[in-house]
Amino acid sequence: MKNRSKIVLFFVLLSGIGLQAQRFALVDVNKVLESMDDYTKAQAELDKVAATWKQEISVEYDKIKALYNKYQAEQVLLTDEQRKSKEEEITNKEKEVRKIQKDKFGEEGELFKKRQDLVRPIQDKVYAAIQEFAQTRDLETIFDMSGSAGVIYYKKELDKTEDVIKKLKMTSK
Repeated sequence: MKNRSKIVLFFVLLSGIGLQAQRFALVDVNKVLESMDDYTKAQAELDKVAATWKQEISVEYDKIKALYNKYQAEQVLLTDEQRKSKEEEITNKEKEVRKIQKDKFGEEGELFKKRQDLVRPIQDKVYAAIQEFAQTRDLETIFDMSGSAGVIYYKKELDKTEDVIKKLKMTSK
Protein backbone atom coordinates (compact mmCIF):
# COMPACT_ATOMS: atom_id res chain seq x y z
CA MET A 1 0.00 0.00 0.00
CA LYS A 2 2.85 2.37 0.84
CA ASN A 3 4.53 1.66 -2.49
CA ARG A 4 1.35 2.50 -4.38
CA SER A 5 1.08 5.83 -2.52
CA LYS A 6 4.71 6.62 -3.29
CA ILE A 7 4.20 5.87 -6.97
CA VAL A 8 1.08 8.05 -7.15
CA LEU A 9 2.87 10.87 -5.34
CA PHE A 10 5.84 10.56 -7.69
CA PHE A 11 3.61 10.89 -10.79
CA VAL A 12 1.68 13.81 -9.28
CA LEU A 13 4.93 15.66 -8.58
CA LEU A 14 6.31 14.77 -12.01
CA SER A 15 3.17 16.02 -13.76
CA GLY A 16 3.30 19.23 -11.70
CA ILE A 17 6.85 19.90 -12.84
CA GLY A 18 5.85 19.33 -16.46
CA LEU A 19 2.89 21.70 -16.20
CA GLN A 20 5.01 24.50 -14.79
CA ALA A 21 7.31 24.37 -17.81
CA GLN A 22 4.50 24.51 -20.32
CA ARG A 23 2.74 27.72 -21.25
CA PHE A 24 -0.83 27.34 -22.44
CA ALA A 25 -3.96 29.43 -22.86
CA LEU A 26 -7.68 28.96 -23.26
CA VAL A 27 -9.80 30.62 -25.97
CA ASP A 28 -13.55 30.41 -26.51
CA VAL A 29 -13.60 30.31 -30.31
CA ASN A 30 -17.41 30.51 -30.47
CA LYS A 31 -17.39 33.71 -28.41
CA VAL A 32 -14.68 35.18 -30.64
CA LEU A 33 -16.66 34.30 -33.78
CA GLU A 34 -19.90 35.69 -32.35
CA SER A 35 -18.15 38.98 -31.60
CA MET A 36 -17.32 39.45 -35.30
CA ASP A 37 -19.78 41.35 -37.51
CA ASP A 38 -18.80 39.30 -40.57
CA TYR A 39 -19.66 36.08 -38.75
CA THR A 40 -23.02 37.30 -37.45
CA LYS A 41 -23.95 38.54 -40.95
CA ALA A 42 -22.93 35.20 -42.48
CA GLN A 43 -24.89 33.32 -39.82
CA ALA A 44 -27.97 35.49 -40.42
CA GLU A 45 -27.74 34.82 -44.15
CA LEU A 46 -27.42 31.07 -43.52
CA ASP A 47 -30.41 31.15 -41.17
CA LYS A 48 -32.49 33.01 -43.77
CA VAL A 49 -31.60 30.54 -46.53
CA ALA A 50 -32.29 27.56 -44.23
CA ALA A 51 -35.67 28.97 -43.22
CA THR A 52 -36.66 29.45 -46.86
CA TRP A 53 -35.68 25.88 -47.73
CA LYS A 54 -37.48 24.50 -44.67
CA GLN A 55 -40.62 26.33 -45.74
CA GLU A 56 -40.38 24.94 -49.28
CA ILE A 57 -39.94 21.41 -47.94
CA SER A 58 -42.83 21.89 -45.51
CA VAL A 59 -45.08 22.89 -48.41
CA GLU A 60 -44.07 19.72 -50.27
CA TYR A 61 -44.84 17.57 -47.22
CA ASP A 62 -48.24 19.27 -46.97
CA LYS A 63 -48.92 18.29 -50.60
CA ILE A 64 -47.99 14.69 -49.79
CA LYS A 65 -50.30 14.74 -46.78
CA ALA A 66 -53.13 16.05 -48.97
CA LEU A 67 -52.44 13.31 -51.54
CA TYR A 68 -52.51 10.69 -48.78
CA ASN A 69 -55.75 12.03 -47.27
CA LYS A 70 -57.36 12.02 -50.71
CA TYR A 71 -56.15 8.48 -51.25
CA GLN A 72 -57.56 7.39 -47.86
CA ALA A 73 -60.94 8.87 -48.72
CA GLU A 74 -61.08 7.25 -52.19
CA GLN A 75 -59.37 3.98 -51.31
CA VAL A 76 -62.56 1.90 -51.04
CA LEU A 77 -63.68 3.05 -54.50
CA LEU A 78 -60.39 2.25 -56.26
CA THR A 79 -59.38 -0.98 -57.95
CA ASP A 80 -56.28 -2.80 -56.73
CA GLU A 81 -54.31 -1.42 -59.66
CA GLN A 82 -55.46 2.15 -58.98
CA ARG A 83 -54.63 1.80 -55.27
CA LYS A 84 -51.19 0.51 -56.09
CA SER A 85 -50.67 3.38 -58.54
CA LYS A 86 -51.72 6.00 -55.94
CA GLU A 87 -49.52 4.40 -53.27
CA GLU A 88 -46.54 4.47 -55.64
CA GLU A 89 -47.27 8.10 -56.49
CA ILE A 90 -47.30 9.03 -52.80
CA THR A 91 -44.16 6.98 -52.08
CA ASN A 92 -42.31 8.51 -55.03
CA LYS A 93 -43.31 12.01 -53.95
CA GLU A 94 -42.00 11.28 -50.41
CA LYS A 95 -38.70 10.04 -51.87
CA GLU A 96 -38.40 13.21 -53.96
CA VAL A 97 -38.95 15.44 -50.95
CA ARG A 98 -36.49 13.47 -48.81
CA LYS A 99 -33.93 13.81 -51.62
CA ILE A 100 -34.53 17.58 -51.75
CA GLN A 101 -34.14 17.70 -47.97
CA LYS A 102 -30.88 15.76 -48.14
CA ASP A 103 -29.60 17.91 -51.03
CA LYS A 104 -30.29 21.06 -49.03
CA PHE A 105 -29.47 20.00 -45.44
CA GLY A 106 -27.38 16.82 -45.75
CA GLU A 107 -23.73 16.44 -44.77
CA GLU A 108 -22.56 17.57 -48.20
CA GLY A 109 -25.71 19.56 -48.99
CA GLU A 110 -26.13 23.10 -50.23
CA LEU A 111 -26.35 24.57 -46.71
CA PHE A 112 -23.07 22.90 -45.76
CA LYS A 113 -21.39 24.25 -48.90
CA LYS A 114 -22.83 27.71 -48.35
CA ARG A 115 -21.59 27.63 -44.74
CA GLN A 116 -18.13 26.66 -45.99
CA ASP A 117 -18.15 29.56 -48.45
CA LEU A 118 -19.34 32.14 -45.92
CA VAL A 119 -17.89 31.00 -42.60
CA ARG A 120 -14.63 29.20 -43.47
CA PRO A 121 -12.74 32.41 -44.42
CA ILE A 122 -13.81 33.97 -41.11
CA GLN A 123 -12.73 30.89 -39.15
CA ASP A 124 -9.39 30.86 -40.97
CA LYS A 125 -8.91 34.50 -40.00
CA VAL A 126 -9.62 33.66 -36.33
CA TYR A 127 -7.27 30.66 -36.31
CA ALA A 128 -4.52 32.75 -37.93
CA ALA A 129 -4.98 35.39 -35.22
CA ILE A 130 -4.83 32.70 -32.53
CA GLN A 131 -1.65 31.26 -34.01
CA GLU A 132 -0.04 34.70 -34.21
CA PHE A 133 -1.14 35.46 -30.63
CA ALA A 134 0.40 32.20 -29.41
CA GLN A 135 3.66 32.75 -31.25
CA THR A 136 4.12 36.35 -30.08
CA ARG A 137 3.54 35.33 -26.46
CA ASP A 138 5.59 32.14 -26.73
CA LEU A 139 2.63 29.93 -25.83
CA GLU A 140 2.99 26.23 -26.49
CA THR A 141 -0.65 25.20 -26.59
CA ILE A 142 -4.05 26.87 -26.90
CA PHE A 143 -7.22 24.99 -26.02
CA ASP A 144 -10.69 25.84 -27.32
CA MET A 145 -13.02 26.35 -24.34
CA SER A 146 -16.15 26.05 -26.48
CA GLY A 147 -15.41 22.35 -26.74
CA SER A 148 -15.74 22.14 -30.49
CA ALA A 149 -12.09 21.77 -31.44
CA GLY A 150 -10.02 20.87 -28.36
CA VAL A 151 -6.44 21.91 -29.07
CA ILE A 152 -6.41 24.68 -31.67
CA TYR A 153 -2.73 25.54 -31.59
CA TYR A 154 0.40 23.79 -30.39
CA LYS A 155 4.11 24.01 -30.98
CA LYS A 156 5.15 21.21 -33.29
CA GLU A 157 7.91 20.19 -30.86
CA LEU A 158 5.21 19.09 -28.40
CA ASP A 159 3.89 16.42 -30.80
CA LYS A 160 5.45 13.20 -29.56
CA THR A 161 3.42 10.87 -31.78
CA GLU A 162 6.47 9.55 -33.64
CA ASP A 163 8.32 8.95 -30.36
CA VAL A 164 5.42 6.83 -29.09
CA ILE A 165 5.29 4.88 -32.37
CA LYS A 166 9.05 4.20 -32.13
CA LYS A 167 8.68 3.10 -28.51
CA LEU A 168 5.86 0.72 -29.42
CA LYS A 169 7.86 -0.76 -32.29
CA MET A 170 10.83 -1.28 -29.97
CA THR A 171 8.74 -3.00 -27.27
CA SER A 172 6.89 -5.22 -29.74
CA LYS A 173 10.12 -6.81 -31.04
